[in-house]
Amino acid sequence: MPTQSLRRRDFAVLVGGAMAWPLAARAQETGKIPTIGVLWHAGSAEEEEPFFGALRAGFKDLGYIEGQNIRLEHRFPNEVPDRFKSMIAELVALNVDVFVSITPASYYARDATGAIPHVFVMVPDPVGMKFVESLARPGGNATGLSILATGLTRKRLQFMHEVMPGLSSVGLLVNPMVAASARASTEEAQVAAAEIGLPLRIFEAGSLDELEGAFDAMSSAGIRGLIIAAGGLFYQGRAIIAKLAISHRLPICVWSREVMDAGGALLSYGPSLAAVVRRAPTYVDKILKGAKPSEIPVEQPTKIELLINLNMAKAFGIEVPQSLLARADEVIE
Repeated sequence: MPTQSLRRRDFAVLVGGAMAWPLAARAQETGKIPTIGVLWHAGSAEEEEPFFGALRAGFKDLGYIEGQNIRLEHRFPNEVPDRFKSMIAELVALNVDVFVSITPASYYARDATGAIPHVFVMVPDPVGMKFVESLARPGGNATGLSILATGLTRKRLQFMHEVMPGLSSVGLLVNPMVAASARASTEEAQVAAAEIGLPLRIFEAGSLDELEGAFDAMSSAGIRGLIIAAGGLFYQGRAIIAKLAISHRLPICVWSREVMDAGGALLSYGPSLAAVVRRAPTYVDKILKGAKPSEIPVEQPTKIELLINLNMAKAFGIEVPQSLLARADEVIE
């Protein structure tokens, strides 16, 4: 399968004599260790696992020790829009050296960080969503890591149709509170469904409390398979989604191994999100050493995984084609 990744060696930035005095050097001169503001999406560090641990491990990999040569200011807005905004303001007021945002926090931080270097993480389409001018030359105060959403919703729907060739209707669950992402997933799914000739219905849940109602609506509409659009809210509610999928006997396709691990999903297609988050500190490190965000290319995943859960297939009475099993990166039994 072709990838749209940029090789890591292409990301090197040559630091010339005209470049601004590196933040790390200034920190050593003044005795002040650099402060990194990190805006998450869930309500606590525990809810952000395994990503919280992945970020800390990424800094440790580079020799950073919290409290000694780096300070991390974490904020957890718990998917509340007003808290995203107020916590961004808090971090900006602290005059952090680098701002790190974990999507969907990135959507709120995009226009609020001013001149502070901004490393976004897991943004699906950085160019289309106006984070950067181009992947190779971001051009502003932001750069970071994409999760390569373009084309993945299409493939998820195709895999769902392949594993269930008699599928008569399919649903797509989106979070309307993240309008740009929901719109992109919807448009891509509509095109793919039309190509296959498969009726598609869009369902929305803008909070965890709305998930049960959305699944009830799917059952009433006769939906026989469901694609879950990637997003922080649905990651936070992954255990709830797993239980609802089982209780409604609705096969679902999710977007990452970490969501698959919650159970309930038949398929997953996407990158390892923890691996993406662990790469974020390399961007912070480059900026602290003097690189300009405008010149650091956006990184995209180098590996997209197809995971198949045969236990769920058996529970739903689905016989997965051998041709699909042979293409899977992992088959869970």
